[in-house]
Amino acid sequence: MLFTAIYSCVAVAQTNGPTNAQTSNREQDFNFDWKFTLLSDTTLPSQLPLVDTKWRDVRLPHDWSVEASFDEALEGATGYLPGGVGVYQKHFKTPANPIEKSVFVLFDGVYNNATFWLNGQQLGINPYGYSPVYFELTDKLKTDGTDNVLTVHVDHSRYVDSRWYTGSGIYRNVKLIMVDKLHIPIWGTFVTTPEISKNEATVNIAVKVINDSTEASDFQLSTVIVDNEGKKVAQSSQALSINSSNELTFTQTLAVANPKLWDTHTPNLYKALTTIARSNKIIDTYESPFGIRHIEFINNQGFFLNGKATQMQGVSLHHDGGLVGAAVPKGVWKRRLQKLKDAGVNAIRTAHNPFSAEFLTLCDEMGFLVQNEFFDEFDYPKDKRLNKHERHNDYISRGYTEHFQQWAKSDLTRTMLRDRNHPSVVQWSLGNEIEWTYLNYREVTGFWDTTNDDISDNFWGGAPKFTVEELRQRYNDTPKKEFVLAQTAKKLSNWTRELDPTRPITTNMIIPQVSLVSGYADAVDIAGFSYRNVSLTWALQNFPDKHITINENPGTWDDLLYVYQYPEIFSQFMWTGIDYMGEMHKKWPHKSGWGDILDLAGFPMQGHNYYKSVWVNEPHLSLGTLPLSESGFALDVKTGLAVSDSARAYWWRDSNRHWNYQQGDLVLVEVASNHAMVELMLNGRSLGFRSMSESPDRLLRWVVPYEEGELLARAGFKNQEQTTSLSTAGKAVSLHVSTDNIDLLADGYDVAHIVVQLQDSQGTPVMTENVKLSFEVQGAARLLGVDNGASDNIQDFQSNSLVSAKGRALAIIQSELHGSGLVKVIVSADGFAEQVLTFTLNRT
Repeated sequence: MLFTAIYSCVAVAQTNGPTNAQTSNREQDFNFDWKFTLLSDTTLPSQLPLVDTKWRDVRLPHDWSVEASFDEALEGATGYLPGGVGVYQKHFKTPANPIEKSVFVLFDGVYNNATFWLNGQQLGINPYGYSPVYFELTDKLKTDGTDNVLTVHVDHSRYVDSRWYTGSGIYRNVKLIMVDKLHIPIWGTFVTTPEISKNEATVNIAVKVINDSTEASDFQLSTVIVDNEGKKVAQSSQALSINSSNELTFTQTLAVANPKLWDTHTPNLYKALTTIARSNKIIDTYESPFGIRHIEFINNQGFFLNGKATQMQGVSLHHDGGLVGAAVPKGVWKRRLQKLKDAGVNAIRTAHNPFSAEFLTLCDEMGFLVQNEFFDEFDYPKDKRLNKHERHNDYISRGYTEHFQQWAKSDLTRTMLRDRNHPSVVQWSLGNEIEWTYLNYREVTGFWDTTNDDISDNFWGGAPKFTVEELRQRYNDTPKKEFVLAQTAKKLSNWTRELDPTRPITTNMIIPQVSLVSGYADAVDIAGFSYRNVSLTWALQNFPDKHITINENPGTWDDLLYVYQYPEIFSQFMWTGIDYMGEMHKKWPHKSGWGDILDLAGFPMQGHNYYKSVWVNEPHLSLGTLPLSESGFALDVKTGLAVSDSARAYWWRDSNRHWNYQQGDLVLVEVASNHAMVELMLNGRSLGFRSMSESPDRLLRWVVPYEEGELLARAGFKNQEQTTSLSTAGKAVSLHVSTDNIDLLADGYDVAHIVVQLQDSQGTPVMTENVKLSFEVQGAARLLGVDNGASDNIQDFQSNSLVSAKGRALAIIQSELHGSGLVKVIVSADGFAEQVLTFTLNRT
């Protein structure tokens, strides 16, 4: 009998800030008016608070690493930027009487090894830089009217402690939370729906209530559900009681008539307003946006969202945002996510760590499915420079395994309590390619020369060498170290299921043929393969009771075919949707790479066109060009066709979006399309047709001797023709400046992206010339930085000038809190007329 796993839930998304008068009394933005300085060593301060009169003023989120210059002497694994040790302090008045109220501070992320104090008294520590943490301040608050001082010491001296750019500092949001002694705690609700139909959804809300007072209390617990138009659609109320110094969980059941379901196309959201009232006075209000949706993962059938078979057209992402580093404003993520959405992406894997609450809220609002990943390593470390198992043991590369045994349960628990209510989150992933660090796994495969650590190419391109029985016996015969992967995974899975039985657990398996026989795959619900597509059909045949899919791959057409040909393989998270910093050991000046859809500045690459042609159900036609000598193809002089020199040549690449070469150069022209047949024309002359049936990778190719003019592709039937073209650009004569947001909200957070593109006298983009651009900001906004998107751009991000790449550059500005009037951005370059963009600041 085949195993079928069915999961059904309604999820609730925590707010990132107050959304009405009642919740504003509970939560306060705590990001502004901090002091910061770098320290010269790792010694924890002993005399606290510290004297900070000469420190910098900063506002959070803040990443100090991205403020530095790129340095070849640093490590490419983390993007050639430094770590270090920093300390933050914030002065504030006691916000409420500690006798009447309880006060907490919530940090969504501090990277890393953070220690926290209030008024010199230690609150606690948090080694993992990706997990949220909060502390109660109540008994340490001043009662004499003087300022409190909150101190945060951040030790990122081990700056190569991850295999990618991490950032440094308090890089996510901070909130101050004030509640009555009788209150709903932080992350205190969990919402599920046992039944959903077209006519009605049954909503169960588990609400934890804490009574920190010295007396028992009677109270009224009420919940009102409102739709996205503010209309009340359900309500429930209970008269309850709780003893002093106690906490209890109560469940309320409500029915929502004619529910509007959450999905990737229509991400409908509701709000549950839960209140505690005592003596007819509301003393606490907890607001929970949520989405009603039903998820099923059925072996041999696939993934179903609201009863509809759904493919996860996914990308893996890292948590940095280019020039802003790890302190990514919501508007920066929103621009990037929208561009992914435009390319047909509907799913995101958070590689390889939990992202911010703000990121998940955007996924809720925009309709992305999220695979939420916990860790990149468990018991044993990876090599931060070379990947796989550790081969460096220097101080700067000591990472999370130093803390895993003590902190894994706490980090996982806090992450899940924060995230388990987001409708976008549909899977928990324990970790990424963990098998690399348990060396007996590779020995079992037969593909390794264990004497010199070499891996055979056949590991990637060949099916398993042994039968299932032989693999199992080989695994059983290998010596085990102190920690066994299957046992660790089972422990993590048990913790996960205790907190959330409504979603499946997966993990990203890099040696799946061994994971399937060792017990590792048995510890999770879904076995996700990483780059081992060649083993998929073998696994489906030999493990029919195990749900198997793809959690990571390059995203070529061959990869995509597995999803289309095998319904049970419902996902693939291509590596990777957006360029990110790091994983560039000894590759200077390249400090970033791997982006296939967007570059580091969020500019679309040719991968955007390629995936759009596959994933978006509308006609598509786009052009790319590159010198034939750089393409992996050659000209067949007899047929005039492009002939590949290897199978890898058929993988799409980031080709040029221009038609500017030297006269007579042989140029490979690539057309991404979903039309059956496409014609290419040069200056009105037909260069022939190419058929999709003859294309191994859905790219149609011509070898074209370059001549100046217009290159045009056309396809489609009569009266439904589609064309796209590239025209030769002349000399750059002007700067074209545009923005995505001309009206800035004066909240200290809102951003505008300013894009500059060189153009010729006809308005054609010029992508083969570059100039030094300067940006001047006038008014109540600050310049966050500049970038040109190139992976080898090592100009400072924190600057008001840079040399463009592909004739293009990006600057990001951010509004000041309570700013007013107009903001002007003046863009200039020698030999070009200045361009001015004017922004309006709005208070509401």
